[in-house]
This record gives sequence, structure tokens and C-alpha cells, in this order.
Amino acid sequence: MSEVTRVYAGRLSGMVVRGPDTDAIGRVRDVVVNIRPQGHTSRAIGLVVEMTNKRKIFVPILRVGAIDPQEITLSTGSVSLRAYTPRAGEVALLGDLVGQKVQVDDPELEHLHSLPVEIADVELERTRSRDWVISRVAVISERPKFGRRPQLHTALWSHVHGVHAAGVGESSPTAELLVTFEDMRPADVAHAMYDLPPQRRLAVARELDDERLADVLQELSEDRQAELIEALGIERAAEVLEEMDPDDAADLLGELDDEKADVLLELMDPEESAPVRRLMNFSPDTVGALMTPEPLILSPQTTVAEALALARNPDLSTSLASLVFVVRPPTATPTGKYLGCVHIQRLLREPPSALVSGILDPDLPPLYTDDSQETAARFFATYNLVCGPVLDSDGHLLGAVSVDDLLDHMLPDDWRDEGLRPDPHA
Repeated sequence: MSEVTRVYAGRLSGMVVRGPDTDAIGRVRDVVVNIRPQGHTSRAIGLVVEMTNKRKIFVPILRVGAIDPQEITLSTGSVSLRAYTPRAGEVALLGDLVGQKVQVDDPELEHLHSLPVEIADVELERTRSRDWVISRVAVISERPKFGRRPQLHTALWSHVHGVHAAGVGESSPTAELLVTFEDMRPADVAHAMYDLPPQRRLAVARELDDERLADVLQELSEDRQAELIEALGIERAAEVLEEMDPDDAADLLGELDDEKADVLLELMDPEESAPVRRLMNFSPDTVGALMTPEPLILSPQTTVAEALALARNPDLSTSLASLVFVVRPPTATPTGKYLGCVHIQRLLREPPSALVSGILDPDLPPLYTDDSQETAARFFATYNLVCGPVLDSDGHLLGAVSVDDLLDHMLPDDWRDEGLRPDPHA
């Protein structure tokens, strides 16, 4: 069955949504998008899914693994069961956009240029970066009488004018900030949030979706992270922690009092909290506390082509994508016996059908969980790497440490507060 890469929102309505285990979660009731100014891409944020108990929840669009002609399958990862509530700047395609009167200036529809038309449906297209963006709009020039079917016309989204975010407060200061932040890197959003008054900063944090807020939190100093996570509701805070990298979540929980941290860990999905709990057992000045337990781990039978495909995962940082680690099963940390690693440059030079087990670098010395940060710094300087394996005393891979995480801990605690570029006039 072929995977769908273009689909109208109306076609998605009522479609069954299945989890990674193929169990039905519910049915799609709407698609939530960010409407951007003319000339900018308007992206889907997620789906409104009605469960069997009639409760409506929000499923982030990046959780969608595939849209087939008959159903939607979610990729791995937990889904929040919190009831869906619209946020500033968000638009529901079927609930808000369909039925709006707009104007089109599509060169292919010259006869409609001077007429108000009504949005009948909205097409979404999947990009190479896994985003779903608005590509076309089906419009009706006028509704026919006597029960006849309306004549539909299809216009490119870039030629549709007059769309407004009906009833969702598009003119509010918070909504305007969210639009401004949409195409910014998380680190730049975090820096911009430093300049906001505390109440405005909290308002923005509450309106960001869980994944985006997690990305931004990871770029804030630990005291600012704690400030925002404390201000969120306990359930929302746990869900945001689930979206953070385990090492960053562990650092953040370490800033909270033990009782609050324990409550949040209990609320988190067990699969998400388990690696965080392991990391919190290590001394904060060791490699064990810096590592991520989710690097790119492969079995010896993996081909070079498969390894390169996995390294293209946009959810992997560039440093973690630079090395693949090969182990005996199991491949989830803590793994079976560690066999060695392969740099991505070596993968690019080998035949696609070659096995990674045949091109290992078995002589690269590993790091260990109780190594100091200085030992890790010497490792990266000596071997000209940006990522390295972390093993236990029995030769099992526990994770990987990246140079960016190391620098984050070696720089002064307030380095993020000072921003990237020093003031030349200071």
C-alpha cells in the first residue's frame, strides 16, 4: 500500500489513527496549522484526534509515521492524553478555515480574480524534512441552487489572500511572538525569550507545543529552565520533560527539589523516565551525567546504505549523527557487547551493500561513565571527533557523549544568559 504525500484535510477527517503497536487510538477530527504571512510557509502542527471515549487530544504532526489511504499510523513515542485546547496563533483547518471568504489571484483562475470565493478544503503536502505544509486550497465561487454540486477550483496557497485566524486571537502580542519564533532556531528563540518580561515569557512557553518548548528549554540556562517548568502545570511539565533529551531532562530535574523531581518522574511515561533516572545516578561532573543514552546504535548485520539512511534522521543532532556504534544485541542501552564504531565519512566511502561490521574502527578507545569532563575534552582533542562512545566496565555501550554537551557544562553557568555575541561597546 503506497504512502500518501498529498492529502486534503477533509479526506483526513474521520480517518482511523493507530499507534505504533497498530492499536486504534481514535479518529481524526481536525488538522491544526500555523498560518504564516504571505510569502512564508504555513505548516501543520498536529491532528485533533477524538478517542473512543469522545475525549479530543492533540497529536503532534511529527508523531505521524505514515498516512495511508485508509488510516494513519503513528511513529514511536508516547502521545499526551491531555484534552486538546486551542492555543494562540493556531488554526483548525476544518473548524476555522473551511467556509472562510477569501480572494485568489492564481494565474490559472483569472475568472475568479475579482470575486470572493469560499474555502471548501485545504491540501497538505509532505516535504523532505517531514513537515506537512499547506500547498493548495479548493475554493467555491458560488453555491449553486436546487441541490446541484458546487463547482470546485484549486488555487495555489501562495495565491490565496484574506485568510484570518478566526477566533484564535491572531492579533495578540503572544500570537505575534509565536509567528516570529516559527522559523527561528531554538537557541535564538531562547535568547529572545531572555529579553521578555517574566509574565510574557511564561505566556509564550504555555502556548508553544510540547516538542518546541522542549527544544527551547534545552537552550536556556538551568535556572531559567527551572523557572519555567515550575510555572507550568505538573502534568504539562511532565509531558515537556518527555520530549527533552534524557541528559537535558536529568539536568533540569537536578535543579528542582527532590520531592518535585520525584513527582515529575512518576508522571512521565516509564519508557521516557527510565533513561533519565539512570543518568541522575551519575555524579554531575562525570561523563555519565553528560551522555545521551540514545545515540545511533546498529547491529553487525546492518548495511552501509541502512546506516546512512538512519543517520539522515532529522531528530539526530549533527554531532550524534557523525558516528554509528555497532554492538551485539540488544541494541537498546545498555546494549550487548560493544564492537566498535564507524564515522559517517567512512560510511560515505564504502559500497552501500557492505556491512558495518566489516569497516569498524575497533581501536578507538572509549570513554567510561566515571571519567571526568577533562578526560572527555582530551578525548575529543586527541581524536578530532565530536562524539564518543561511553561504556561500562563490562564493555556494554551505555550511550554517547557529544562535544556540544561537554562545552555546555564546561562553560560558566550563566553563559547562555550572556548570549552568543559579546557587546563590542561593553
